[in-house]
Amino acid sequence: MSGMGRWEIQDSDERTRRAKTFGAEAESYDDHRPDYPLAAVRWALEPLHEPASPRVLDLAAGTGKLTGVALAAGTHVTAVEPDEAMRAVLHQHHPRVPVLDGTAESIPLPSNSVDAVFVGQAFHWFDPPRAFPEIARVLRLGGVLAAFWYDTDTSVEWVAELDRISRSSASLPRPSRQILPSDPRFTPFEHSVFPHYHLRTAESLTATIGTQSHTLVITPAERTALLARVSAFLQTMPETAAGPFEVPLRTEVIRATRLSSE
Repeated sequence: MSGMGRWEIQDSDERTRRAKTFGAEAESYDDHRPDYPLAAVRWALEPLHEPASPRVLDLAAGTGKLTGVALAAGTHVTAVEPDEAMRAVLHQHHPRVPVLDGTAESIPLPSNSVDAVFVGQAFHWFDPPRAFPEIARVLRLGGVLAAFWYDTDTSVEWVAELDRISRSSASLPRPSRQILPSDPRFTPFEHSVFPHYHLRTAESLTATIGTQSHTLVITPAERTALLARVSAFLQTMPETAAGPFEVPLRTEVIRATRLSSE
């Protein structure tokens, strides 16, 4: 598999450490993280060319942010998530969706059992040499693997400044270029971007930043100082100081189709 740029955290220990931070903040994560645009999910499903409701696996599903949008797109969803607290919140929101304990490296589903595998804001936590074969195993031939990431739109001036001041000692450097992942079990990945927004207040956007992994792994003192800095900035900017405002977002999606060759 080729280098993956932003699509993978290279340090396996760091990847594991960060991935385990979210469960303790499951309720806050669910309250403050944005949803995904429906257009992005529809684009991900396009290669299936099927009118019937496809079977989608939401892998590393978290609290079900992507599950809800996939359901709105008319799919049948099974969720797999390793964290018990995250699974509990997902079940509260979507009680009819099967929610299974598992990981990308060990998926508790039969072979060739789903038409699509969706990964929301989590593909970079996977161990690719183990995850790609397992994802390919559960996908039928011609099925789709699609991964989604949202981020703030730093082409907007105040958003770029917020991004700068909210970085912590654990923030990862932004890659100078983005190399799409590759694996012989899949067609070359395609990439698309979908603009949307997240309605926030100064208080709730500060809380959102507090759910990000780079603020969860730092010391309590650094976290307190970082969130105070963010809050002060938002409360003084004309765009964010008074009442609700729209945070401009970009959701990036990569998709590939399962090939017959191993």
